[in-house]
Amino acid sequence: MKERRLRPSPFILVLAAIGVLMAGAATTLSGVCGPFTDVGDDAFCPFLQEIFYLGITSGTSPTTYAPDEPVTRIQAAAFLSRTVDAALRMGSRRAAIGQFWTPRVQAALGQTEIGSGIYSVVSDGTDLWVSRLPDSVVRVRGSDGRVLETWTGVIGATQMLAAMGKIFVIGTNQPYGTHVLYRLDPSQPAGSATVVATELGDIPQSIAFDGTRIWTGNTNASISAILPTPTPPWRVTNLRFGFWSPTAVVFDGASLWAVDYAAKTLLRLEGGGILQTVTLGGLPELPIFDGASLWVPNQTFNAVSVVRASTGAILATLTAEGLFSPRSAAFDGERVMVTSSSRVCLWKASSLSPLGCYPFGAGAACSDGINFWLTMGTSLARF
Repeated sequence: MKERRLRPSPFILVLAAIGVLMAGAATTLSGVCGPFTDVGDDAFCPFLQEIFYLGITSGTSPTTYAPDEPVTRIQAAAFLSRTVDAALRMGSRRAAIGQFWTPRVQAALGQTEIGSGIYSVVSDGTDLWVSRLPDSVVRVRGSDGRVLETWTGVIGATQMLAAMGKIFVIGTNQPYGTHVLYRLDPSQPAGSATVVATELGDIPQSIAFDGTRIWTGNTNASISAILPTPTPPWRVTNLRFGFWSPTAVVFDGASLWAVDYAAKTLLRLEGGGILQTVTLGGLPELPIFDGASLWVPNQTFNAVSVVRASTGAILATLTAEGLFSPRSAAFDGERVMVTSSSRVCLWKASSLSPLGCYPFGAGAACSDGINFWLTMGTSLARF
């Protein structure tokens, strides 16, 4: 049967590494496999060549792999860590277009002038959507930063969500002053936004979607659950279950989490009730989820708390020189960025290793999988 070259997906690479490690228990076959003269050209050779060429292993010498030698747990951890790193690096959208650099000075950022009143930014995977107070949302093309269109009538536009092929925006419904949810349809020409839900909880500060309901975290001790239906208005249920100020919500694929700003806690929610409480202290802000952990910036501690989503355990509290009063974070599939008024800092999401800080401040942040996008004064910056 003709041998097939394996693609470097995380699952296949892990199996390849384990397969080569287990080969050490077999009897050595003489021959040549890539640079190694002590491994036969047998069924294991393609696996060994792959992890050698990807830098996962280098052998015990330039020409020997020592397949009969045992592997310690430390060595196994190194193999698997390098496997994950190679899969993430080669499988990223940045790698596909050859964008391996990181902007290190502000002059290297591509900036699009938006105007005053910028509040937040969200990516739909292709374009960026920037909310502007008092009443508009600007659509920016992700490929070149060009302003495409402006949606109006979004009174009090603040936090946004890209879901169900639409853009949802938290706002107000003047002259009544109630808090509402607006919907923008990117497939239609820009115009006035549509109100799909009214009577949200008092002063909503964040928004998330769990596949069934849209949720908002509200400053005044409530969380709003909004159930989409074929036609608006959508039903809103305001939940109050011992919250003080649940200003931030995020969904991790299994659970809805809320940051209670006043109680200084992170809460796992179930059916509107509190299933687990994680004490953070300080003044926790808007979290992001990286597929395994929640990253919660903390203004008081000038740090970011990393919480394992499966258990609620605090894995680390990360700090960086000059990261003062951080409030926003974003994840690009490989790295986490945390922003502050003085600088932005990067960490490797898989190991929590620091990747450096850069001397320019930013407000809100998001990622489209290729670039981070930052709000900076009156402009949107590509990082």
